[in-house]
Amino acid sequence: MAIQALGMIETKGIVPAVVATDAALKAADVKYIKQDKVGSGFVAVSLTGDVASVQAAVDAGASAAGQVGEVVSVHVIPRPQDGVDSV
Repeated sequence: MAIQALGMIETKGIVPAVVATDAALKAADVKYIKQDKVGSGFVAVSLTGDVASVQAAVDAGASAAGQVGEVVSVHVIPRPQDGVDSV
């Protein structure tokens, strides 16, 4: 089944990533997919759900992470191609 939207929050450090994930999951009806340690201290968190929920979750997560650390990048992909979430 295709996912409706894929949201990603990239932070510098694990603490802002955990804070972002916590805030995102509390803010909207989204599902946590995975956390990737990209390298050089960067951590990316991926979420899925409907487009509006993912956008709200990513916004809330990025805002919360910015309070405790550095947010590097935030992005929401509506209707991603099958398999994009496994990259």
